Amino acid sequence: MKYFLTIAILSMSIFQPNNPHKTQTKALPPEIIEAINERITNGYTPSVAIALIDSSGTYYFNFGKTQADGKEVNENTIYEIGSISKVFTGILLAQQVLDGDLQIDDEINNLLPDDIKVPVMGDNKITLGTLTDHTSGFPRMPSNFTPANPNNPFADYTVDQMYEFISTYQPTREVGSEYEYSNLAQGLLGHLLAKNKNTSYEELMRETIANPLDMDDTRIAFSERMKAHLAPGHNGGKVVENWDIPTLAGAGAIRSSTLDMAKFISANLGYTNTPITDAMNLSHKVRHDKAGEMMVGMGWHIKKGKDGDVYWHNGGTGGYRTFAGFVKETGKGVVVLTNSSQGSDDIGFYLLDPSSELANLTFKSDAITLTEATLSQYVGVYELAPTFKITITREGEQLFLQATGQDRFEIFPETDTLFFLTVVDAKVSFQINEGKVERLILLQNGQQIPGKKIE
Repeated sequence: MKYFLTIAILSMSIFQPNNPHKTQTKALPPEIIEAINERITNGYTPSVAIALIDSSGTYYFNFGKTQADGKEVNENTIYEIGSISKVFTGILLAQQVLDGDLQIDDEINNLLPDDIKVPVMGDNKITLGTLTDHTSGFPRMPSNFTPANPNNPFADYTVDQMYEFISTYQPTREVGSEYEYSNLAQGLLGHLLAKNKNTSYEELMRETIANPLDMDDTRIAFSERMKAHLAPGHNGGKVVENWDIPTLAGAGAIRSSTLDMAKFISANLGYTNTPITDAMNLSHKVRHDKAGEMMVGMGWHIKKGKDGDVYWHNGGTGGYRTFAGFVKETGKGVVVLTNSSQGSDDIGFYLLDPSSELANLTFKSDAITLTEATLSQYVGVYELAPTFKITITREGEQLFLQATGQDRFEIFPETDTLFFLTVVDAKVSFQINEGKVERLILLQNGQQIPGKKIE
């Protein structure tokens, strides 16, 4: 999240939600419909599927098709939910704590194989709690993450590789001292929880969460029905591979639909009395407020809103961007699923918090033209942190940016040295000294993060 890299008014045609329920009594704000229409019309996403949950029930709004020649999406359409999986992992931890199987302060060294020990800086030990709230000291991604297939990057990352990294990693801070969003920590947590029950992460998730909530299409491995209803992921308007995440499954491997995710959010709001209600409530408890202006629970991020605290998480895999959240004070919940690399957080926050704004997205047409010689000087690898690098490549007159463990995105020149992305609200500025490019600066979420050119 800290480094994650989590649209045009050109058409007068208006998309209405696909197949609205006959009993639909809710309506989306017109500005939301307009924003979704623009994104679909201009090819930024093939579809947007939304579920609104409140005390009167659940309402579905579906826009677009699974792909250009595909089916209209509906509440049964399957998407990869990405990092929303992390709140499932938090609930799995909460349930094992309530069952007395584990304690939140259990040290992970006591749960790992005897020959695997994780070093720390200082006296504090890494616990299950620090894994779930992103204060373990583990980086966002392990440095031995070198995928054979960048289009399905997690598929070949093994448990042995994870064990090798965590047992040799030299921490840069004391456990609990700072927040750093970590896919590695959440994946390790999911692995330990499944290991504690002598099962797989998927079986644990299904048994503990999906089955009790009748979430029949919430799985990691596709069922035949899920395959039939899949919305293929898209990046840059092209269909991309689905991601397989076997070892770090707890960080982002789950697939689901708005029908199922609405059941999940409804249960978190307390509208459904389930065997995991207490575990969900425990996962909501604030563990710290070290994430900038946000608090963090067990997987959940919590931001102050006009009408109450917004509990939320987003997700992103190769061709999907998703959002799920709720506000207890208003009893409102939202699920937004899309099958493209264009973010959807702004829609989710806007529907939950009246003080939020829809993103003012930048258009490709705002870009200027630079020579290939100018573009070529920016090609290279830039290190923003020991385990986080940005690689800049060129194809003809187009530059591309790819961050560690993420997809490759087009970037467009605003000036000779400043480039913007269209998939997220971020820019990169290249710094030149004596005719040579020395570094870039990532400009995102009010932060300026420098990265030295190392290749």
